[in-house]
Amino acid sequence: MNHTTYRKVTGTIFLLVTLVHLLRLLNHWSLVVGSFVAPVWVSWVGLIVGGYLAYQGLKK
Repeated sequence: MNHTTYRKVTGTIFLLVTLVHLLRLLNHWSLVVGSFVAPVWVSWVGLIVGGYLAYQGLKK
């Protein structure tokens, strides 16, 4: 796998993760892992960080 393919694959994965965070925010979904309920701010952080990483991975 060359460098360009790697960046496109990781950028796409981060884009999908970012979209899931956005859907969680828009639809007011709760996130429960075991007995832990993740607060909404976790998705805001995921949206910002994931969006940045997706941008970096997908830009030329």
